[in-house]
This record gives sequence, C-alpha cells and structure tokens, in this order.
Amino acid sequence: MHVSNETFQGKEIQLMKISEKMSIIDLIEVFNKSGAYNAGRLAKGCKIYEKMLDNNATIGLTLAGALTPAGMGSAISTLIEKGLVDFIISTGANIYHDLHFALGLPLYQGYPEVNDEKLLREEISRIYDVFISHNVMKETDKFLRDIYRSKKIDKPISTAELHKIIGEALWEKAKYPERSFLANAVKNDVPVYTPAFGDSSIGLNLAEVSLRDKSILIDPNLDVIETTAIVFNSEKNGAIILGGGAPKNFYLQTQPMLSQILGRTLKGHDYFIQITTDVPQYGGLSGATPYEAVSWGKVDPASLENCVVIHADVTIAAPILFAYIISTKREREKRRLYLKREEFIMNLKKYFLK
Repeated sequence: MHVSNETFQGKEIQLMKISEKMSIIDLIEVFNKSGAYNAGRLAKGCKIYEKMLDNNATIGLTLAGALTPAGMGSAISTLIEKGLVDFIISTGANIYHDLHFALGLPLYQGYPEVNDEKLLREEISRIYDVFISHNVMKETDKFLRDIYRSKKIDKPISTAELHKIIGEALWEKAKYPERSFLANAVKNDVPVYTPAFGDSSIGLNLAEVSLRDKSILIDPNLDVIETTAIVFNSEKNGAIILGGGAPKNFYLQTQPMLSQILGRTLKGHDYFIQITTDVPQYGGLSGATPYEAVSWGKVDPASLENCVVIHADVTIAAPILFAYIISTKREREKRRLYLKREEFIMNLKKYFLK
C-alpha cells in the first residue's frame, strides 16, 4: 500500500540501544533517535536549549513547585555560573527553602506513608517525602527578619532588589553560601523575581517586621517593568519553565505587556521549553501549551518548532536537560542583567513615550 509523504512526516523510530559507560550525550541521542513519548520530547528540549545558546537568546528560567527542597538549587547554580541562564522568576517558597542549605540547616528524606498528626506534634512539616523541622524554618525566619530590620530603604523596591539584599547577606553571614542558587545569582548579577511575593515565608517575615516598624516596601509594578524591559531589550527570548504556576505566566506575559498594553508590534517569545506534570484540558495555566500561548501573543507562531512540553517529573527531567547542556561544554559570557535594569527601563520608556 502506498502511503503519501504527508502521512509520515517524522523520522523512522529506531531502537533504544543502551550500552555500558554511556554518557548523557549518548543517552539523549538514543532518545532523539527513538523520538517517542516524553523521551523524544526531552531530547527535543535539549536541542532547543542548544539553539537558544547558538542564537544568543536571553534565557529566563522559571521555578514553581517544591524544587529546592529536593536539592535542585545546586543544579541551577551551575547554569548561573556558566552563563546559561540570564534571569530567574521563582515562587518565594523555592527561594525560602534554598536558604536552608546556605544556612547549614538540614532537610531530611522522609516517606509519604506517615501519620501527619504525629509529624505536627513533633514539629515536622513535609513536602511529600521531604521532612523539614520547624526549628529549621524558625532559624531561617530569624535570619530574614534580622536582614529586614537592618535595612532602611526610603523608596519602594523590586523583588530583584530585595533578593540581592538577601543574597549579599548570605555571602556575609551564612555558613555555606555557595550552596544557595540565590547567593550565586546575586554573585553573578542574575536578577531573581517573585511574582506572588506575599505567598511565601520570604514575604510573611517582611510583613511581620512591618507590623513592628517601618519596613521595606515591595512594588510589584517594578517587577513587571523590569522583566518587560529585559525582554524588550533582547533580540531573542527563550523560556525554560520548570513546573508552571505564577512564574510561568509572569514571564510569558511580558509579550502581551509589550503588544497589548504598550502598543509594540505583536511578536511573542522565540523559544519555549516546559517540564510539567500538568495537562491542558482542565484549563489551568500550568498545563497550557505553547500553541495556546500563541493566541495570547505570548509565543511567536513562527517559532513553534522551537517549543516543546515535556510531561515528566521536574526532578528527573530537568537534571538530565541541564546535564546535557553542560556536557556539551556549553558556556557563555554572563550578561549580568541586574546591572542593566535602569538602562533597559530607560530604553523601554523612550519607546513607549515616543
């Protein structure tokens, strides 16, 4: 039977041949040759990451879900140190739990089949199978409040500015600052933003300080303007989305901010890699595909071949993605975007006011 070329557009699926002493590059090539299911999607994500670097795209990393409690902060630090990520948008929780490692406050492997009332009595909280002592959180809370009380800032600031203050304090006072992705981001001038600042202990402790005295004031408008300015001043933009949630949308919405709100010609992001366990049919943002994002002007329809959704556990797939890109000896000069925020905002203002 003759089958038209239009029916079979992809590559022939090849067997997954596994051998001794395979490298991560070899494994991804095996996934690529098969091309099936999420192994194929992961291989495509690795190739898209390479394209982002080859085309000198500005790369934003978004973090949602409980990633740092699982120890992933160090992997993110490696990307920062090698110039493979330019700015970060994260939940406050990922930043808060990142601090434990820098402060030398241990988290422990637990198990999900546990009596949670017993954990509550013993002052232990859990994130599935990660156990966190309440003492760890109390020590981290004290560290944050001491920072907040020591700073007298007479104008509202962005979350990137606040995170710089916290990161600098880690280098000055923490036992193991090198273990914190936030500390390494600050060291390398990678701005870190949190779109829902009050939804974590980073924000809760600032609220506690504000009850007692005049405190640092966070202006969410500055976060919107700064991230939009970063995208506006970049020729190419790429997203690496771990999980979904508010960080995903906060990054993607920079394009509607430019087109829908500020009147720039519609463009959309150029690269999109998402690792998630969410699916699109329930209408949630975390499961929304890049195809759906096209309808909002968030993703360039001409760039859909450079978009992929990998449906997998982030703690499995992201380290493989990162290990691949690092194993290909990828490294580039750091952009140090934190230092360029004011310049970028001025360029954005000139365009908008004109």
